[in-house]
Amino acid sequence: MSSDPSIVAFDDLMDQYAAKVSGAAEKIGGQVLDVSKLLLKAFSVEKKLLMEIKQTQKPDIAGLAEFLKPLNEVIMKVNSMAEARGSEFINHFKSAAESLSALAWIAYTGKDCGMSMPIAHVEESWQAAEFYNNKVLVEYKTKDPNHVEWAKALKELYLPGLRGYVKSHYPLGPVWNASGVKVSAAPSKAPQSGAPAPPCPPPAFHFTSEPSKASSSQPKQGMSAVFQELSSGNVTAGLKKVTDDMKAKNRTDRKGVVSTSEKQTSSTPSTTTPTVKKVAPPKLELQMGRKWAVENHIGNKNLVIDDCDAKQSVYVFGCKDSVLQIQGKVNNITLDKCTKMGVLFKDVVAAFEIVNCNGVEAQCQGSAPTISVDNTSGAQLYLSKDSLEAAITTAKSIDINVLVPGATSDADW
Repeated sequence: MSSDPSIVAFDDLMDQYAAKVSGAAEKIGGQVLDVSKLLLKAFSVEKKLLMEIKQTQKPDIAGLAEFLKPLNEVIMKVNSMAEARGSEFINHFKSAAESLSALAWIAYTGKDCGMSMPIAHVEESWQAAEFYNNKVLVEYKTKDPNHVEWAKALKELYLPGLRGYVKSHYPLGPVWNASGVKVSAAPSKAPQSGAPAPPCPPPAFHFTSEPSKASSSQPKQGMSAVFQELSSGNVTAGLKKVTDDMKAKNRTDRKGVVSTSEKQTSSTPSTTTPTVKKVAPPKLELQMGRKWAVENHIGNKNLVIDDCDAKQSVYVFGCKDSVLQIQGKVNNITLDKCTKMGVLFKDVVAAFEIVNCNGVEAQCQGSAPTISVDNTSGAQLYLSKDSLEAAITTAKSIDINVLVPGATSDADW
Protein backbone atom coordinates (compact mmCIF):
# COMPACT_ATOMS: atom_id res chain seq x y z
CA MET A 1 0.00 0.00 0.00
CA SER A 2 2.89 2.35 0.76
CA SER A 3 4.02 1.98 -2.87
CA ASP A 4 0.71 3.32 -4.20
CA PRO A 5 1.47 6.49 -6.23
CA SER A 6 -1.09 8.62 -4.38
CA ILE A 7 0.29 7.56 -0.98
CA VAL A 8 3.88 8.13 -2.08
CA ALA A 9 2.83 11.58 -3.31
CA PHE A 10 1.25 12.33 0.08
CA ASP A 11 4.53 11.40 1.78
CA ASP A 12 6.29 13.80 -0.60
CA LEU A 13 3.78 16.49 0.37
CA MET A 14 4.63 15.98 4.03
CA ASP A 15 8.39 15.94 3.38
CA GLN A 16 8.36 19.03 1.17
CA TYR A 17 5.81 21.28 2.88
CA ALA A 18 4.78 19.95 6.30
CA ALA A 19 8.42 19.67 7.33
CA LYS A 20 8.82 23.43 6.82
CA VAL A 21 5.89 24.13 9.16
CA SER A 22 7.38 21.78 11.74
CA GLY A 23 10.84 23.34 11.44
CA ALA A 24 9.55 26.87 11.93
CA ALA A 25 7.37 25.76 14.86
CA GLU A 26 10.37 24.13 16.56
CA LYS A 27 12.20 27.47 16.44
CA ILE A 28 9.23 29.25 18.07
CA GLY A 29 8.27 26.55 20.58
CA GLY A 30 5.48 26.83 23.16
CA GLN A 31 1.86 27.00 22.06
CA VAL A 32 2.73 27.55 18.40
CA LEU A 33 4.63 24.27 18.45
CA ASP A 34 1.68 22.57 20.18
CA VAL A 35 -0.87 23.68 17.58
CA SER A 36 1.53 22.82 14.76
CA LYS A 37 1.95 19.28 16.06
CA LEU A 38 -1.84 18.85 16.10
CA LEU A 39 -2.08 20.26 12.58
CA LEU A 40 0.50 17.81 11.26
CA LYS A 41 -1.20 15.00 13.15
CA ALA A 42 -4.39 15.78 11.23
CA PHE A 43 -2.47 15.37 7.97
CA SER A 44 -1.11 12.03 9.20
CA VAL A 45 -4.64 10.89 10.04
CA GLU A 46 -5.78 11.91 6.56
CA LYS A 47 -3.02 9.79 5.00
CA LYS A 48 -4.22 6.82 7.03
CA LEU A 49 -7.80 7.40 5.88
CA LEU A 50 -6.69 7.59 2.25
CA MET A 51 -5.02 4.21 2.65
CA GLU A 52 -8.18 2.76 4.22
CA ILE A 53 -10.39 4.17 1.44
CA LYS A 54 -8.62 1.93 -1.05
CA GLN A 55 -9.91 -1.09 0.89
CA THR A 56 -13.34 0.24 1.85
CA GLN A 57 -16.69 0.46 0.12
CA LYS A 58 -18.24 3.90 -0.26
CA PRO A 59 -20.33 4.39 2.92
CA ASP A 60 -23.65 6.13 3.37
CA ILE A 61 -23.76 9.51 5.09
CA ALA A 62 -23.89 8.05 8.61
CA GLY A 63 -21.07 5.64 7.81
CA LEU A 64 -18.97 8.46 6.34
CA ALA A 65 -19.32 10.47 9.55
CA GLU A 66 -18.07 7.47 11.53
CA PHE A 67 -15.23 6.88 9.07
CA LEU A 68 -14.03 10.50 9.37
CA LYS A 69 -14.32 10.57 13.16
CA PRO A 70 -10.54 10.22 13.84
CA LEU A 71 -9.82 13.23 11.62
CA ASN A 72 -12.63 15.25 13.15
CA GLU A 73 -11.34 14.60 16.69
CA VAL A 74 -7.94 16.12 15.88
CA ILE A 75 -9.49 19.12 14.13
CA MET A 76 -11.76 19.75 17.13
CA LYS A 77 -8.70 19.96 19.39
CA VAL A 78 -7.25 22.69 17.20
CA ASN A 79 -10.62 24.46 17.13
CA SER A 80 -10.73 24.47 20.93
CA MET A 81 -7.36 26.25 21.01
CA ALA A 82 -8.64 28.81 18.50
CA GLU A 83 -11.75 29.45 20.60
CA ALA A 84 -9.81 30.04 23.82
CA ARG A 85 -9.06 33.63 24.72
CA GLY A 86 -6.06 35.34 26.20
CA SER A 87 -3.25 33.80 24.16
CA GLU A 88 -0.86 36.09 22.31
CA PHE A 89 -0.82 33.49 19.53
CA ILE A 90 -4.55 33.50 18.83
CA ASN A 91 -3.98 34.36 15.15
CA HIS A 92 -1.69 31.33 14.79
CA PHE A 93 -4.43 29.14 16.31
CA LYS A 94 -7.13 30.55 14.06
CA SER A 95 -4.94 30.17 10.98
CA ALA A 96 -4.40 26.51 11.79
CA ALA A 97 -8.05 25.86 12.68
CA GLU A 98 -9.49 27.52 9.57
CA SER A 99 -6.95 25.86 7.31
CA LEU A 100 -7.67 22.35 8.57
CA SER A 101 -11.16 22.49 7.10
CA ALA A 102 -9.34 21.94 3.79
CA LEU A 103 -8.79 18.32 4.78
CA ALA A 104 -12.56 17.78 4.52
CA TRP A 105 -12.14 17.44 0.74
CA ILE A 106 -11.90 13.75 1.53
CA ALA A 107 -15.63 13.82 2.36
CA TYR A 108 -16.65 14.86 -1.15
CA THR A 109 -19.09 12.29 -2.52
CA GLY A 110 -20.59 14.11 -5.47
CA LYS A 111 -22.09 17.37 -6.67
CA ASP A 112 -25.14 16.94 -4.41
CA CYS A 113 -23.24 16.46 -1.14
CA GLY A 114 -23.23 20.17 -0.24
CA MET A 115 -19.51 20.84 -0.80
CA SER A 116 -17.45 22.45 -3.50
CA MET A 117 -15.34 20.07 -5.56
CA PRO A 118 -12.09 19.01 -3.83
CA ILE A 119 -9.72 21.51 -5.48
CA ALA A 120 -12.10 24.43 -4.95
CA HIS A 121 -12.76 23.31 -1.37
CA VAL A 122 -9.06 23.43 -0.52
CA GLU A 123 -8.76 26.90 -2.04
CA GLU A 124 -11.86 28.20 -0.22
CA SER A 125 -10.65 26.84 3.10
CA TRP A 126 -7.32 28.56 2.76
CA GLN A 127 -9.03 31.83 1.85
CA ALA A 128 -10.74 31.71 5.25
CA ALA A 129 -7.44 30.95 6.99
CA GLU A 130 -5.40 33.56 5.12
CA PHE A 131 -7.15 36.43 6.89
CA TYR A 132 -5.56 35.35 10.18
CA ASN A 133 -2.33 34.18 8.57
CA ASN A 134 -1.78 37.67 7.19
CA LYS A 135 -2.22 39.08 10.67
CA VAL A 136 0.68 36.92 11.82
CA LEU A 137 2.79 38.20 8.94
CA VAL A 138 1.98 41.84 9.72
CA GLU A 139 2.48 41.50 13.48
CA TYR A 140 5.84 39.72 13.31
CA LYS A 141 7.28 41.28 10.15
CA THR A 142 9.76 43.32 12.15
CA LYS A 143 9.60 41.40 15.44
CA ASP A 144 10.50 37.75 14.80
CA PRO A 145 11.39 36.15 11.44
CA ASN A 146 10.55 32.69 12.79
CA HIS A 147 6.85 33.55 12.97
CA VAL A 148 6.99 34.95 9.43
CA GLU A 149 8.64 31.71 8.30
CA TRP A 150 5.88 29.71 10.02
CA ALA A 151 3.07 31.70 8.36
CA LYS A 152 4.63 31.39 4.92
CA ALA A 153 5.23 27.65 5.39
CA LEU A 154 1.62 27.16 6.47
CA LYS A 155 0.34 28.77 3.29
CA GLU A 156 2.67 26.69 1.12
CA LEU A 157 1.39 23.54 2.80
CA TYR A 158 -2.03 24.23 1.28
CA LEU A 159 -1.17 26.36 -1.74
CA PRO A 160 0.47 24.86 -3.73
CA GLY A 161 0.94 21.79 -1.48
CA LEU A 162 -2.42 20.17 -0.74
CA ARG A 163 -4.13 21.80 -3.71
CA GLY A 164 -1.55 20.36 -6.10
CA TYR A 165 -1.84 16.93 -4.50
CA VAL A 166 -5.64 16.86 -4.78
CA LYS A 167 -5.50 18.17 -8.35
CA SER A 168 -3.10 15.42 -9.39
CA HIS A 169 -4.68 12.44 -7.63
CA TYR A 170 -8.25 13.19 -6.51
CA PRO A 171 -9.79 16.02 -8.56
CA LEU A 172 -13.20 14.29 -8.40
CA GLY A 173 -12.91 13.11 -4.81
CA PRO A 174 -11.66 9.89 -3.18
CA VAL A 175 -12.02 6.61 -5.07
CA TRP A 176 -13.63 3.94 -2.90
CA ASN A 177 -13.26 0.18 -3.38
CA ALA A 178 -16.54 -1.35 -4.60
CA SER A 179 -15.49 -4.79 -3.35
CA GLY A 180 -13.93 -3.59 -0.10
CA VAL A 181 -15.15 -3.79 3.48
CA LYS A 182 -18.23 -1.92 4.62
CA VAL A 183 -18.29 0.96 7.09
CA SER A 184 -21.08 0.99 9.64
CA ALA A 185 -22.33 3.97 11.60
CA ALA A 186 -21.66 3.98 15.33
CA PRO A 187 -24.58 2.61 17.38
CA SER A 188 -26.80 5.23 18.93
CA LYS A 189 -26.36 5.73 22.68
CA ALA A 190 -29.95 6.80 23.24
CA PRO A 191 -32.89 4.75 21.88
CA GLN A 192 -34.92 7.89 21.15
CA SER A 193 -32.24 9.50 19.02
CA GLY A 194 -33.96 9.00 15.71
CA ALA A 195 -32.67 12.23 14.27
CA PRO A 196 -31.32 12.05 10.74
CA ALA A 197 -27.62 11.55 10.24
CA PRO A 198 -25.51 14.66 9.78
CA PRO A 199 -25.10 15.79 6.19
CA CYS A 200 -21.91 15.73 4.22
CA PRO A 201 -19.51 18.29 5.74
CA PRO A 202 -20.16 21.73 4.24
CA PRO A 203 -17.50 23.88 2.59
CA ALA A 204 -15.45 26.31 4.62
CA PHE A 205 -18.04 29.01 4.12
CA HIS A 206 -21.43 29.13 2.49
CA PHE A 207 -23.88 31.97 2.02
CA THR A 208 -27.58 31.21 2.27
CA SER A 209 -28.86 34.75 2.03
CA GLU A 210 -30.74 36.06 -0.99
CA PRO A 211 -28.62 36.81 -4.06
CA SER A 212 -27.06 40.21 -3.83
CA LYS A 213 -27.84 42.88 -6.35
CA ALA A 214 -25.56 43.16 -9.31
CA SER A 215 -22.30 44.84 -8.42
CA SER A 216 -21.06 47.80 -10.34
CA SER A 217 -17.60 49.16 -10.81
CA GLN A 218 -19.07 52.62 -10.45
CA PRO A 219 -19.29 54.14 -6.94
CA LYS A 220 -22.61 53.68 -5.20
CA GLN A 221 -24.78 56.61 -4.21
CA GLY A 222 -25.27 57.57 -0.59
CA MET A 223 -21.98 57.26 1.27
CA SER A 224 -20.04 57.99 -1.93
CA ALA A 225 -21.65 61.40 -2.13
CA VAL A 226 -20.67 62.05 1.47
CA PHE A 227 -17.07 61.03 0.74
CA GLN A 228 -16.96 63.37 -2.22
CA GLU A 229 -18.17 66.22 -0.06
CA LEU A 230 -15.69 65.44 2.71
CA SER A 231 -12.81 65.16 0.28
CA SER A 232 -13.62 68.58 -1.12
CA GLY A 233 -12.79 70.11 2.26
CA ASN A 234 -15.90 72.29 2.30
CA VAL A 235 -17.69 70.72 5.22
CA THR A 236 -14.98 70.19 7.83
CA ALA A 237 -16.19 73.20 9.75
CA GLY A 238 -19.40 71.36 10.57
CA LEU A 239 -17.71 68.21 11.87
CA LYS A 240 -17.92 67.28 15.50
CA LYS A 241 -14.61 67.99 17.23
CA VAL A 242 -13.24 65.90 20.09
CA THR A 243 -12.32 68.23 22.90
CA ASP A 244 -10.26 67.39 26.00
CA ASP A 245 -13.34 67.07 28.18
CA MET A 246 -14.70 64.34 25.88
CA LYS A 247 -11.70 62.04 26.39
CA ALA A 248 -12.22 59.17 28.81
CA LYS A 249 -9.31 60.09 31.03
CA ASN A 250 -10.84 63.54 31.64
CA ARG A 251 -14.47 62.51 32.02
CA THR A 252 -15.72 63.14 35.55
CA ASP A 253 -19.17 61.75 34.85
CA ARG A 254 -17.96 58.20 34.18
CA LYS A 255 -18.42 56.37 37.47
CA GLY A 256 -19.64 53.03 36.18
CA VAL A 257 -23.31 54.01 36.63
CA VAL A 258 -25.59 54.89 33.74
CA SER A 259 -27.68 57.97 34.46
CA THR A 260 -31.42 57.96 33.92
CA SER A 261 -31.05 60.25 30.91
CA GLU A 262 -28.95 57.59 29.16
CA LYS A 263 -31.53 54.85 29.55
CA GLN A 264 -33.85 54.37 26.61
CA THR A 265 -37.01 52.60 27.73
CA SER A 266 -40.64 52.82 26.77
CA SER A 267 -42.89 54.75 29.09
CA THR A 268 -45.91 52.62 28.17
CA PRO A 269 -45.76 48.84 28.03
CA SER A 270 -46.53 47.47 24.57
CA THR A 271 -48.82 44.54 24.06
CA THR A 272 -46.95 43.42 20.97
CA THR A 273 -43.38 43.84 22.23
CA PRO A 274 -43.09 42.47 25.78
CA THR A 275 -39.37 43.24 25.96
CA VAL A 276 -37.58 46.45 25.08
CA LYS A 277 -34.16 46.13 23.49
CA LYS A 278 -31.61 48.17 25.38
CA VAL A 279 -29.61 50.54 23.21
CA ALA A 280 -26.15 51.42 24.46
CA PRO A 281 -25.32 55.13 24.45
CA PRO A 282 -23.10 56.42 21.64
CA LYS A 283 -19.44 56.85 22.45
CA LEU A 284 -16.47 58.68 20.96
CA GLU A 285 -13.56 58.80 23.34
CA LEU A 286 -9.87 58.06 23.80
CA GLN A 287 -9.32 55.19 26.26
CA MET A 288 -6.11 54.89 28.25
CA GLY A 289 -4.41 57.18 25.76
CA ARG A 290 -4.08 54.31 23.25
CA LYS A 291 -7.44 53.39 21.75
CA TRP A 292 -10.17 55.52 20.20
CA ALA A 293 -13.56 53.92 20.81
CA VAL A 294 -16.34 54.95 18.42
CA GLU A 295 -19.47 53.01 19.31
CA ASN A 296 -23.24 52.88 18.74
CA HIS A 297 -23.62 56.00 16.59
CA ILE A 298 -26.73 56.03 14.37
CA GLY A 299 -27.26 58.57 11.61
CA ASN A 300 -24.29 60.72 12.65
CA LYS A 301 -22.29 61.81 9.60
CA ASN A 302 -20.23 64.41 11.48
CA LEU A 303 -17.84 62.26 13.52
CA VAL A 304 -14.18 63.23 13.46
CA ILE A 305 -10.94 62.31 15.23
CA ASP A 306 -8.21 64.91 14.72
CA ASP A 307 -6.04 64.59 17.85
CA CYS A 308 -4.40 61.23 17.18
CA ASP A 309 -0.95 59.73 16.66
CA ALA A 310 0.70 56.68 15.11
CA LYS A 311 0.68 54.70 18.38
CA GLN A 312 -3.09 54.82 18.76
CA SER A 313 -5.72 52.50 17.32
CA VAL A 314 -9.30 53.22 16.29
CA TYR A 315 -12.08 50.71 17.01
CA VAL A 316 -15.49 51.40 15.47
CA PHE A 317 -18.30 49.18 16.74
CA GLY A 318 -22.04 48.94 16.21
CA CYS A 319 -22.40 52.12 14.16
CA LYS A 320 -25.06 52.60 11.48
CA ASP A 321 -25.60 55.14 8.72
CA SER A 322 -22.74 57.29 10.00
CA VAL A 323 -19.46 58.75 8.72
CA LEU A 324 -16.18 58.99 10.63
CA GLN A 325 -13.24 61.11 9.50
CA ILE A 326 -9.77 60.36 10.93
CA GLN A 327 -7.48 63.33 10.27
CA GLY A 328 -4.10 61.89 11.25
CA LYS A 329 -1.91 58.78 11.14
CA VAL A 330 -2.94 55.93 13.46
CA ASN A 331 -1.60 52.42 14.04
CA ASN A 332 -4.66 50.52 12.87
CA ILE A 333 -8.39 50.93 12.28
CA THR A 334 -11.06 48.26 12.82
CA LEU A 335 -14.73 48.36 11.80
CA ASP A 336 -16.79 45.72 13.64
CA LYS A 337 -20.52 45.01 13.23
CA CYS A 338 -21.27 48.24 11.39
CA THR A 339 -23.96 48.88 8.77
CA LYS A 340 -23.89 51.57 6.08
CA MET A 341 -20.83 53.05 7.76
CA GLY A 342 -18.33 55.33 6.02
CA VAL A 343 -14.74 55.95 7.10
CA LEU A 344 -12.39 58.55 5.61
CA PHE A 345 -8.81 58.18 6.85
CA LYS A 346 -5.29 59.27 5.92
CA ASP A 347 -2.57 56.81 6.97
CA VAL A 348 -2.42 53.57 8.95
CA VAL A 349 0.81 51.98 10.13
CA ALA A 350 -0.40 48.37 10.36
CA ALA A 351 -3.80 47.57 8.86
CA PHE A 352 -7.34 48.70 8.12
CA GLU A 353 -9.82 45.92 8.99
CA ILE A 354 -13.51 45.39 8.27
CA VAL A 355 -15.16 42.57 10.24
CA ASN A 356 -18.81 41.44 10.46
CA CYS A 357 -20.10 44.46 8.54
CA ASN A 358 -22.73 45.17 5.91
CA GLY A 359 -22.66 47.89 3.25
CA VAL A 360 -19.64 49.90 4.41
CA GLU A 361 -17.39 52.28 2.49
CA ALA A 362 -13.85 53.38 3.26
CA GLN A 363 -11.54 55.85 1.58
CA CYS A 364 -7.79 55.94 2.16
CA GLN A 365 -6.27 59.34 1.37
CA GLY A 366 -2.74 58.27 2.31
CA SER A 367 -1.14 54.85 2.67
CA ALA A 368 -2.29 51.52 4.13
CA PRO A 369 0.00 48.47 3.92
CA THR A 370 -2.78 45.96 4.60
CA ILE A 371 -6.56 46.00 4.17
CA SER A 372 -8.55 43.01 5.46
CA VAL A 373 -12.23 42.23 4.94
CA ASP A 374 -13.76 39.34 6.90
CA ASN A 375 -17.35 38.07 7.09
CA THR A 376 -18.70 41.16 5.35
CA SER A 377 -21.42 41.69 2.77
CA GLY A 378 -20.88 44.75 0.61
CA ALA A 379 -17.82 46.97 0.91
CA GLN A 380 -16.48 49.80 -1.25
CA LEU A 381 -12.76 50.54 -0.87
CA TYR A 382 -11.44 53.78 -2.37
CA LEU A 383 -7.63 53.81 -2.66
CA SER A 384 -5.35 56.79 -3.13
CA LYS A 385 -2.30 56.65 -5.40
CA ASP A 386 -0.13 56.11 -2.31
CA SER A 387 -2.13 53.03 -1.26
CA LEU A 388 -2.27 51.18 -4.59
CA GLU A 389 0.30 48.64 -3.35
CA ALA A 390 -1.80 47.70 -0.31
CA ALA A 391 -2.24 43.96 0.31
CA ILE A 392 -6.00 43.35 0.27
CA THR A 393 -7.33 40.08 1.71
CA THR A 394 -10.91 38.87 2.01
CA ALA A 395 -12.51 35.93 3.80
CA LYS A 396 -16.14 34.83 3.97
CA SER A 397 -17.19 38.01 2.18
CA ILE A 398 -19.22 38.98 -0.88
CA ASP A 399 -19.74 42.07 -3.03
CA ILE A 400 -16.39 43.74 -2.38
CA ASN A 401 -15.33 46.51 -4.78
CA VAL A 402 -11.98 48.30 -4.98
CA LEU A 403 -11.91 51.68 -6.73
CA VAL A 404 -8.68 53.39 -7.78
CA PRO A 405 -8.02 56.92 -9.06
CA GLY A 406 -8.40 57.67 -12.75
CA ALA A 407 -5.57 58.78 -15.02
CA THR A 408 -6.15 62.43 -14.17
CA SER A 409 -7.53 64.27 -11.17
CA ASP A 410 -10.75 64.97 -13.04
CA ALA A 411 -11.24 61.38 -14.24
CA ASP A 412 -13.81 59.01 -12.72
CA TRP A 413 -12.75 56.34 -10.21
